[in-house]
Amino acid sequence: MSSLTETGYAKLNLALHVRGKRDDGYHEIETIFAFCEDGDVLSGEAADELSLEVSGPFGADTPVDDANLVIEAARVVRLATGVSGGVRLHLIKNLPIASGIGGGSADAAAVLRLLTRLWEIEASDAVAVAPLLGADVPACLLSTSSRGEGTGDRVEPIELGLSGAPVLLVNPGVPLSTKAVFDRWGGRDRGPLGEWREGRNDLEAPAIALVPEISAVLAWLSQQRGADFVRMAGSGATCFALFADDDSRNRAASEVPAPWWHLATRLR
Repeated sequence: MSSLTETGYAKLNLALHVRGKRDDGYHEIETIFAFCEDGDVLSGEAADELSLEVSGPFGADTPVDDANLVIEAARVVRLATGVSGGVRLHLIKNLPIASGIGGGSADAAAVLRLLTRLWEIEASDAVAVAPLLGADVPACLLSTSSRGEGTGDRVEPIELGLSGAPVLLVNPGVPLSTKAVFDRWGGRDRGPLGEWREGRNDLEAPAIALVPEISAVLAWLSQQRGADFVRMAGSGATCFALFADDDSRNRAASEVPAPWWHLATRLR
């Protein structure tokens, strides 16, 4: 079989309510996931062993050893299914590291989808191992709009009517640890998540305390003509705005201050 390709789609949390901290240290959340059309690009072909090569704008920042979820995902699938073969993987890392848009989880999910095809395993095997790789991996495996509960691992697809919506992602260029942000959450349950536009991101305040530049990104996005919904994505520091049309988004994208990273795309 020739090389196969999958995309690790950039993840957005349109709303993220933290409801409490569990005894195991994880947090109970309610969230609405949405996914962009673009992201990291993964290709793979059959081989005797497992291997990973990384390139792209953020390739130099990405480990290629056991610390990378791409390799870990391949190992977990092989162990769970009894497949004896290997895979030669190549990841084009387009998304910044530790940026709150699912990078590692999206890449792991892309591995699961790719190996389902390459090794001709059951899709249910990929679904079963996804939670073992991280709380966001089940949602990233679907990569469609969905509601997440529990640690985010209990996922139910939903229809938001946003497919094709223009969106601009902006990151101030500062990596931010998800664990560090959750550790700064104040412990107050501010209520359940209903309609996503009326929701909030409970991680915004702790993220800004760690990376004050997030405030500047949110303020800048809110000032852009045609931006009708602005929020921080996930645990930050990436923020995003949904736009009324492509022209408004493209105009804003052309004016993103340097050295901020940005991605002009659409929702899937």
